[in-house]
Amino acid sequence: MELGKGTKEVTQKFMIPEILKGLCDNAAIFPPGLMPLDEAIPAHSDHERAPYSALVGPFIIGADAMPRLGSLLASRKTALPVAATAPKGPGQIPAILRDAAALPVVLKAIEVVAPGSVDEFLIDLSTALADSNIDVFVEIPRDDRREPMLEALRTTPYRAKFRTGGIKPEMHPDSQEFAEAIIATVTAGIAFKATAGLHHAIRNTAHDTGFEQHGFLNVLLAVDTALRGGSVRQVAADLEQRDGSVVAVRIANLDAHRAAAVRATFVSFGTCSIIEPLEDLVALGLVPASALTQGTSA
Repeated sequence: MELGKGTKEVTQKFMIPEILKGLCDNAAIFPPGLMPLDEAIPAHSDHERAPYSALVGPFIIGADAMPRLGSLLASRKTALPVAATAPKGPGQIPAILRDAAALPVVLKAIEVVAPGSVDEFLIDLSTALADSNIDVFVEIPRDDRREPMLEALRTTPYRAKFRTGGIKPEMHPDSQEFAEAIIATVTAGIAFKATAGLHHAIRNTAHDTGFEQHGFLNVLLAVDTALRGGSVRQVAADLEQRDGSVVAVRIANLDAHRAAAVRATFVSFGTCSIIEPLEDLVALGLVPASALTQGTSA
């Protein structure tokens, strides 16, 4: 039987396990990657055509950069799925919505920073969104507004966004803090995504900075433990597990129901490299090595 297009598509479909599909949002233009936008767009198209395409979520772009997309998307045959960030708060959202309507993009989500008080922010956010039903991820402050914000989100359609790293050591929440945040979102029934810091599948110490970095597979396991009523200590232990073989076996052994529940809570994470997470998954045996047969230079 000839290996036709249909067979190829089916083969690619099963390269990425369900629990990993759409897990990696493409944040190539953000630190530390800082890929120029005119290079990042064609690189994203390469990811969409690659055997590992099911792993890849939308292209993340800042509100101020969206107008630059027009000329860069002229050669695309399909609309670009994007998640737009509003780092200055809800005031940037009307422009995001206008730009998205005028561009060949599909706006999948808006990620917004919460300046000021929780109550004022939510009023401003609702006003800015008007009747839009776009998924909205609210970046949760790492101060005394965290608990009030999560409590307030419980009664809204909005989701949470946790910053898990950065260019300074204090930008990396420790396991206790992150475990408490995960349990809080699970208890409130709020989905979340993560950004910054999840450079690898397994918890590690960055060789160049010495920063302690959470692993994205550790986060999947931590969410599963939290969903099953685990304590802060137990969830933190999952976040601190450095044995990749232990983590990989536990991920592989999650049944379909538990895996779906985990991903309904932990939606995705932004990464400036798609290939680094993919290489980790291949090394751990969770994704076949054939997924790396093309696109590994992007």
